[in-house]
Amino acid sequence: MTNFPYVLEDDPTPRLGLVALQVDETIEGDFRCLFPPAVARLHVTRVPSGAELTPDTIAAMALTLPAAAALLPPAAAFDVVAYGCTSGTTLIGAERVHTLLKGATRTAETSDPLTAALAAFRHLGVRRVSVVSPYIAPVALPIRHAFEAGGLTVPDTLSFGEEIESRVARIAPASITDAARHLARESAPDALFLSCTNLRTLDILAPLERELGLPVLSSNQVLAWHMAQLAGIDMPEGDFGALLSRG
Repeated sequence: MTNFPYVLEDDPTPRLGLVALQVDETIEGDFRCLFPPAVARLHVTRVPSGAELTPDTIAAMALTLPAAAALLPPAAAFDVVAYGCTSGTTLIGAERVHTLLKGATRTAETSDPLTAALAAFRHLGVRRVSVVSPYIAPVALPIRHAFEAGGLTVPDTLSFGEEIESRVARIAPASITDAARHLARESAPDALFLSCTNLRTLDILAPLERELGLPVLSSNQVLAWHMAQLAGIDMPEGDFGALLSRG
């Protein structure tokens, strides 16, 4: 056998890492849509998570998050690594999440849906945000409190009262749309937030904005936007809501 000479070179395409929940069936597909290969190299790992999302299963995720993040390619230098769970970040704490991610990967920046949402609200200049969540109160209400701690007014929160993740991934976009319409009508917010990376929201954001006349943001949308901002990525054109169209 003859060893043939070769040259090593780095791919200059921005590199993103995503730690998704084991039970999440939605975020990876959304991110593949928002970050096609020509825009970013996306690497996804999974963190063990229970079939039910509760404060106890979220606490357990904090213990396994570093090992899950460390399964991202260790030789890769990432522009951004993110943890893809809104409720998980809220209950674990964004600062702790970022510390865990940075300790387990070679990354310049870190993100999560809560931090991304607050940054997106500031970017759009909105202060009154009503929230749609799929979860039971012990998981849904801390998001409201985190938004209020971040300086927002939350007129109302609407929840589907679900805790089984396989059911969350199958909540019909039409049901989410109906919930958004109800909140917009009843609470008069500046914007709506559709919380949860496992909800199928990406395709309903722009139609809802046109119908309701206000920004409609979602966990996956704001996380992708924030990661793109941190990495200096120009996202591809698409009908995914005003946040992404404004850059």
